[in-house]
Amino acid sequence: MDGGGAASQETTAASGGATVGVRIHHSRRLPDFLQSVNLKYVKLGYHYLISNLLTLCLVPLMVIIIVEASQMNPNDVRQLWLHLQYNLVSVIICSAFLVFGSTVYIMTRPRPVYLVDYSCYRPPDSLKAPFDRFMEHSRLQGDFDESSLEFQRKILERSGLGDETYVPEAMHFIPPRPSMQAAREEAEQVMFGALDNLFANTNVKPKEIGVLVVNCSLFNPTPSLSAMIVNKYKLRGNIRSFNLGGMGCSAGVIAVDLAKDMLQVHRNTYAVVVSMENITQNWYFGNKKSMLIPNCLFRVGGAAVLLSNKAGDRRRAKYKLVHVVRTHKGADDKAFRCVYQEQDDAGKTGVSLSKDLMAIAGGALKTNITTLGPLVLPISEQLLFFATLVIKKLFNKNVKPYIPDFKLAFDHFCIHAGGRAVIDELEKNLQLLPAHVEASRMTLHRFGNTSSSSIWYELAYIEAKGRMRRGNRVWQIAFGSGFKCNSAVWEALRSVKPSRNGPWHDCIDRYPVKVVS
Repeated sequence: MDGGGAASQETTAASGGATVGVRIHHSRRLPDFLQSVNLKYVKLGYHYLISNLLTLCLVPLMVIIIVEASQMNPNDVRQLWLHLQYNLVSVIICSAFLVFGSTVYIMTRPRPVYLVDYSCYRPPDSLKAPFDRFMEHSRLQGDFDESSLEFQRKILERSGLGDETYVPEAMHFIPPRPSMQAAREEAEQVMFGALDNLFANTNVKPKEIGVLVVNCSLFNPTPSLSAMIVNKYKLRGNIRSFNLGGMGCSAGVIAVDLAKDMLQVHRNTYAVVVSMENITQNWYFGNKKSMLIPNCLFRVGGAAVLLSNKAGDRRRAKYKLVHVVRTHKGADDKAFRCVYQEQDDAGKTGVSLSKDLMAIAGGALKTNITTLGPLVLPISEQLLFFATLVIKKLFNKNVKPYIPDFKLAFDHFCIHAGGRAVIDELEKNLQLLPAHVEASRMTLHRFGNTSSSSIWYELAYIEAKGRMRRGNRVWQIAFGSGFKCNSAVWEALRSVKPSRNGPWHDCIDRYPVKVVS
C-alpha cells in the first residue's frame, strides 16, 4: 500500500475555500495571436507536415519511377534482363544478404504481447463504507482522539471519494478484527473473484496458463498469494509463478513488464497478472496524522489481466503492449523514505507519508516522461522541445522550456487514482483537459484508491463509456513507494466494448458526477 500523491491532502484541506474574482474587460485591439485559439490549427498543421515528411518526400519519387516505368518498351525490358543475367553473381550475393538479414530480424525481433482481456473485482454491497458510517466506526473504536477524528473527516471531505467505496469485512466490526485469517479471506475474495470472471469471459482454461505474476505490497503470507492461486485453480506443475511484494501502487505496471519479459522467452503461452492490495492487517489505529491518510483513501479492489504471445490471439485481443518505461528514484534517501512503513511512538504500525511526497513524485514523473517522450511523441514535438532547449542554453536563459503535448501521442490517460492531489497535478503539468482525467477522477470517486489495480478500473471506465476506438493509444501511469514512477502504453486493436460483469456495468450511466472540492 502506498500513498501515490495522497500526502498533499492535508495541504489541500488547509488551502481549500479560496475564492477568485474575475473581471472582464472589452478591448478593441487585435487579439494576441499567441493566445488565440486558432494557434492550435497552426500547430496541428505543423505536426502533420513533420510527421508525414518522409511520405511527402517519397510520393514524388514514386511518381517519377512509375512514369519512367510506363515509358519502357519491350526492348528496354529485354535489355534490363540481359544486364541482370551478366551480373548473376551480384544478384545472388545481394539475395543471400537479404534472406540472411530477414531471417535474423524475424528471429530476434520482440514478440508482440497482446492483452486478451482483464477483469476488475467488484466487492459486494455489504462492504460499502459511506462517510457517515466510516466516521461513526472510527469514533466507536476508541483508538482515535478528537484531533485525529477531525483530521480524518477533513481528508475524507476533500479526498474525491464517494459514498460507495468498499472496506474489508474485518473493518465493519466494532472493534475491528484484523486477523491473519481475515486477511487471507480478503485476498481470496479479491483474487478469485477477478480470476473467475476473467476465465469465464475468455474461455481460457487455467491449465493453459504458463506464467503467473501476483503483486501485493503489504500482505505476503506463506504460502504466497501466487501459491494460493496455483492451489485454487490446480495450475500446471511447470508454471512460472512470481509474487511481488512491497513495491507499492506502481507494482501493477512492474508485474506487466515482468510478464512481458517472460513471454519473450516462453513461446505460445498465456500469462496472468493479478494486482491487488490487502487492507485488513494494514489499517492504522494510531494518532499520527501522516499515517492516518491511507485509512481515508485506500479501499478494497483488484484486477486480473490475461496476456498472450500467441499470433492467433491478435484477432480477439483488446490491446497490444507498445512500451513499458520504469523509473526508480530509490537511490535518493528522501525518495526512499517518502512512503515508509513503520511504527509510531505508541508502537502501532502504519504507512507514513512524507510532506515531500508530491515534489518527489514530480521529479520521478519528469524522469519517466523524459525517457518515454522520444518513444511516443511525434517528431514535430521532439523538434520543438529540442529547439527551445538549444535556444535556452545558447541565447536566452529566461526562455521557458517547451512542454511536449502528450495529447498528440495518446488518446486516453489512466493516471493512478492515488488521491485528488496527484490527479490535479498531472492534469496541470501535462496540460490535459478535464475529459482526459475523467476516468481517474471517477474511479477515485466510485472505488477509492485500489492501489496498483486502479489503472484497470480506469481503463474499464473508458470502455464502458464506449470511447475506445481501434488504433487509440492508452497511457497508464502509476506511482509507488521506493520511489517509483512507471508507465505502460497500449494500442487498441479494435473498437473495444466492455467485458461482461465489468466493475461499471450497473452504474456507468450515473457518471461522470461532480466531485465536491
